[in-house]
Amino acid sequence: MLETYAEYGAIGVIIVLFAAQIIFMQRTLMKKLHEIESMTIKLIDRWNRSDESRDRRHEDMMKEMNDISDDMNFMKGRINGK
Repeated sequence: MLETYAEYGAIGVIIVLFAAQIIFMQRTLMKKLHEIESMTIKLIDRWNRSDESRDRRHEDMMKEMNDISDDMNFMKGRINGK
């Protein structure tokens, strides 16, 4: 009788340890998944900011080119107008 209780007790301890290991692994993996998700969101935000700065540079360059072409057309008109 005592051997039966000892056997069931050992099996119970093993089951409890296995369940605790599964719960620990699940919590650890969920924590890591949350960290990866936040890193991904930060990376996407960074890409969006770099795209905005690139767009501003492009707009500034196009404005400058338009100003230069306007000046060139003015000079061309002055030269051809004389």
